[in-house]
Amino acid sequence: MNKPTVVSGIRPTGYLHLGNYFGAVRNFLRMQEDYNCYFFIADIHSLTTHPTPENLQSGVKQVLAEYLACGIDPEKSTIFIQSDVPEINELYTILNMNAYLGELERTTSFKDKARQQPENVNAGLLTYPVLMAADIIIHKAHFVPVGKDQEQNLEMARKFAKRFNRMYKSKVFPIPKPFTFDGADLVKVPGLDGSGKMGKSEGNAINLFDTEKEIRKKVMRAVTDAGPTEMNSTKPEPVQNLFTLMDIVSDPEVVKQFDEAYAKCEIRYGDMKKQLAEDIVAFTSPIRSRIIEILEDDAYLAKVAKMGAEKARESAAETLKEVKQLVGFKKLF
Repeated sequence: MNKPTVVSGIRPTGYLHLGNYFGAVRNFLRMQEDYNCYFFIADIHSLTTHPTPENLQSGVKQVLAEYLACGIDPEKSTIFIQSDVPEINELYTILNMNAYLGELERTTSFKDKARQQPENVNAGLLTYPVLMAADIIIHKAHFVPVGKDQEQNLEMARKFAKRFNRMYKSKVFPIPKPFTFDGADLVKVPGLDGSGKMGKSEGNAINLFDTEKEIRKKVMRAVTDAGPTEMNSTKPEPVQNLFTLMDIVSDPEVVKQFDEAYAKCEIRYGDMKKQLAEDIVAFTSPIRSRIIEILEDDAYLAKVAKMGAEKARESAAETLKEVKQLVGFKKLF
């Protein structure tokens, strides 16, 4: 029996952080056992922010090494670089002909990006959901793991798949659904700035590639307050964030110790931060060592990228052939 197909991509802008690992990558490791997984590095998407060629190349290499270091297995999953699969761009072009200006302008992601970079409101930002749709449906994905910020773009992908099927009276594309993990598998990792979740652009993240010194410095700077003044008081959000991080990386007995100290108004945030930093270092150090090892092995990275490109292109070419026949692109002579 064929396994359901799952597709997920990440832009090569910055390093993977604890939020990426516990929010997504850890679940990917389990998914690759039961699903036909395509995990790609979205270097074409990253062009909307005009990275230098050097930054683009180093970013792709870094994310590829980090995926592998975290345990994504190229023998079990298809790990590939988006630009290595030209069929994606061809499907993107075809889908663009049936994507309408009004619906693209109304997407939250486009409006947000247009506000964030008013001097660079390019066509790629506008048609970002179309390229995302091509990424997903070219492999006939059944499921896509998405965060809240990408739910609308997945809905657009569903819309474009349905529209194509309807226009050409076909069932070439399955309609992709959001992948829903069990509640126990969903972990929202808070940032160090006192609010919200950990994120690349928020400057509140601990990266898997951070050095021990960088981790300790970041954790010691984490936002707290003056400390509780009443027994058993409710923790304010910045303090709760630290406890949430400790829940994720520390021994339960350690968490219990600091929780009881807080309840008794005896908490010393400096001691708690030092313990949290050491526990994060203990977790990330083996991964960081593996990342460094892989980054130094260009032959292995090239082998993984080549194998992933071949597998992804085989899948993409089959779908594109069907699409072109439906559209009417046939050799007449």
